[in-house]
Amino acid sequence: MIFTNDTEDALRSAVWLVNTAEAPDTLTDAADEAEFLEEFPFTGRVDRDAVELDALRRIRSQLRAMLIAPRDEMATAVNEALASVTLTPRLTRHGDMDWHLHAVADDRPLSERVLIETAMALVDVIRTDEGSRISVCDDDSCEALALDLSRNRSKRYCSTTCANRNAVAAYRARRAS
Repeated sequence: MIFTNDTEDALRSAVWLVNTAEAPDTLTDAADEAEFLEEFPFTGRVDRDAVELDALRRIRSQLRAMLIAPRDEMATAVNEALASVTLTPRLTRHGDMDWHLHAVADDRPLSERVLIETAMALVDVIRTDEGSRISVCDDDSCEALALDLSRNRSKRYCSTTCANRNAVAAYRARRAS
């Protein structure tokens, strides 16, 4: 494990959310939000309404900019995100998660909590200088983000689909030579 579980979870959820903005948009209705919440079960307030869905959709570009920014710009973006809300940090544990930090109150909007959880995770990324673990997919036709949490830094693609497409293309290119 490179980061703590809560940091890895926050990074995974942010990348998942950002990647829903890639064509075709896959965060368009309540069912899509339900899928996000099933994959990443945030504690606290969850309204499951159009206002919440729109707010989640709106933060995707901000999250993307934060996640792929160079280190100094990432720090600036994190500081701006943290300054944009009222922070109420506290240690908490719930479910299978041991003690970890929640930076905003559980009654705050989900989009705000996602943004701040991502910012807090990026604090660890910045402090360990591990920003290279978040990149744009190596597939030339894809702009989704890839999160590499492997020990050997081998993940280059956002999904198995992109990895397989490139493996097949490489195989065909070798066969044609």
